[in-house]
Amino acid sequence: MQILTPHVYWAQRHGEIFLRVELSDATNVDIRLMEDNTLQFRAQGHGAKGDNQYEFSLEFLEPVKPEIHQKSTQRQVDIKIKKREERWWQRLTLREKKPVFLGPDFDRWLDESDAEMELQAKEKINKISVESRVRKDPYLGLKKGYLFMYNLVQFLGFSWIFVNMTVRLFILGQDSFYDTFHTAADMMYFCQMMALLEVINPLLGLVKTKFFPAMIQVAGRNVILFVIFGSLEEMQNKAVVFFVFYLWSTIEIFRYPFYMLACIDTEWKLLTWLRYSLWIPLYPLGVVAEAVAVIQSLPIFDETRLFSIPLPSVLGRSLSFSYTLQLYLVLMFLGLFINFRHLYKQRQRRYRSRKKKVQ
Repeated sequence: MQILTPHVYWAQRHGEIFLRVELSDATNVDIRLMEDNTLQFRAQGHGAKGDNQYEFSLEFLEPVKPEIHQKSTQRQVDIKIKKREERWWQRLTLREKKPVFLGPDFDRWLDESDAEMELQAKEKINKISVESRVRKDPYLGLKKGYLFMYNLVQFLGFSWIFVNMTVRLFILGQDSFYDTFHTAADMMYFCQMMALLEVINPLLGLVKTKFFPAMIQVAGRNVILFVIFGSLEEMQNKAVVFFVFYLWSTIEIFRYPFYMLACIDTEWKLLTWLRYSLWIPLYPLGVVAEAVAVIQSLPIFDETRLFSIPLPSVLGRSLSFSYTLQLYLVLMFLGLFINFRHLYKQRQRRYRSRKKKVQ
């Protein structure tokens, strides 16, 4: 029995290859993908030269996935193969010269721009179908409005602190370091009290942020603000207050507007990059400044005995609060590791998803 080559017609999409083999009443169909990325086809059927055994092989331009989907009908054999990477091929075969038996399948043929439009239309339809299956939250508008106003208020508060401190720094120079607390503390008190909502919001399901990292950041800052600076007048005139407040406000004037715009489905690329990149140097510097503040407060707590824990007379008068702060120093750097890891994963997820969209 003579071995012949059937007519094969092909078309492509960004993620798939379609082959149509002109072979009717095909039997004993054997399709294999070899290790060298070559497709081998063999079948018995009625083709251009009558009933015979037909076979062909095609070495693809780029790697494809090993799964092959084939469907035999009375008129033809349809083959669908998925590309390993979703992108447009300039031709089907590795060799530039096209095999004589191969031609375009005009029933399926699309050029690259038309294929992209088809892909976008399918993605839009899939998105609509998914959204239609998801039950809409009747309070979504109210939640977004609340989150927008919260982030707006925090942005305005920290912006006031940042601008106030920057202007005073340019006018007074280093002298502005020593009265930062008296000029910015009230607004910082307000902003950090408001920040307690960032611990409550994840518990209520209003945001996707995890509870534990939010609690670490808010609790850590409030310890520094209310316990170290607020309760010790001796600490309020130290330069470390300036650096702590300035680092906090620098981070937040980019974080809060990013979340504010996210509430109205708006994105500024520069703001997104700043939100996911500035924390890399600023967050560790902020923790170092906080640690310096704690260390400077230790002898003051020892001297004033403020917040000391009373002990039985046999053991002594009291246990100085400085011992608690020394333990807190260790926990502070543990919290730095946990939050740094959390923020780094956020950044990876953000830019990995953006890269996929570009591709």
